[in-house]
Amino acid sequence: MRPTLSWTPTEDLPPGTTDLEPVTDALSTGGVLVLSGAGISTESGIPDYRGEGGSLTRHTPMTYQDFTASAQARRRYWARSHLGWRTFGRARPNAGHRAVAAFGRHGLLSGVVTQNVDGLHQAAGSEAVVELHGSLDRVVCLSCGTFSSRRQLARRLEEANMGFEPVAAGINPDGDADLTDDQVEDFRVVSCTVCGGTLKPDVVFFGEAVPPQRVEHCRKLVRESASLLVLGSSLTVMSGLRFVRQAAQAGKPVLIVNHDPTRGDRHAVTRVALPLGTALTTLADRLGIPADDEAAAPSGAVTAARSRCRKESKRVPAHGQAVENGVPEV
Repeated sequence: MRPTLSWTPTEDLPPGTTDLEPVTDALSTGGVLVLSGAGISTESGIPDYRGEGGSLTRHTPMTYQDFTASAQARRRYWARSHLGWRTFGRARPNAGHRAVAAFGRHGLLSGVVTQNVDGLHQAAGSEAVVELHGSLDRVVCLSCGTFSSRRQLARRLEEANMGFEPVAAGINPDGDADLTDDQVEDFRVVSCTVCGGTLKPDVVFFGEAVPPQRVEHCRKLVRESASLLVLGSSLTVMSGLRFVRQAAQAGKPVLIVNHDPTRGDRHAVTRVALPLGTALTTLADRLGIPADDEAAAPSGAVTAARSRCRKESKRVPAHGQAVENGVPEV
């Protein structure tokens, strides 16, 4: 079974609006849980999956099944990801990330759950961010479960592939650069320094399950919230959609800011179809919150946020496992 990559509405959905009043009211009340997707990072130069010009129009993401089954697939992934990592390393938080951090500093949020793997919420100053799909700044060994930093791996890959400077056709939301098979055929992959096992980025690939303890933590955050605010996600896959359904079933308002229709629209009280940077800075202005006060993390904070290697419990799904709900989402 292949993972879900697209979604087409099968029912009439309410049209999007430009009215931010319901979102303003929710933030004024407080207790808002933010669920963000790739759409919030597009203004930082990182493309989304399914929006206009999204990467799925030209690129099929790596799946867990392909990565674990094929040395050639791993070579292709690491060559493309190694190049793409340079772009991710240069990305900086945009106005939307800074506004979310400002809402948090002013006590309006109960938490932030992101489906993104870019670390930009933390770089903007948001605290206690739950990375639903992991983070590209960590690497895990599939054999011994040892975590290490992506920067350390990047240095090892540089040393093993001197002169590797291909020109990519594009960069994708999972940090994967668009390269041809000819461009990656001589790329050398390195192994775990502890046991010699296979290294994988500490992200949830398409077709891979989100760790159950992380899902339960997010469910707890939904239970403790007053409302759920979805920012920049089509909610195509179940990993994010389940929290929208949970909130709606509990009678909590679900508010969505996303330019295009989403799979969660029928559960929402509104979908605001505005660019996220514009919408979130407008909301900050209405609430009298300077979106940029103390917004930029100290110069070392971005590096610190991206080099952390948390020792969370080992999560290695069985080979060949195929589920719908693991995916760095939109």
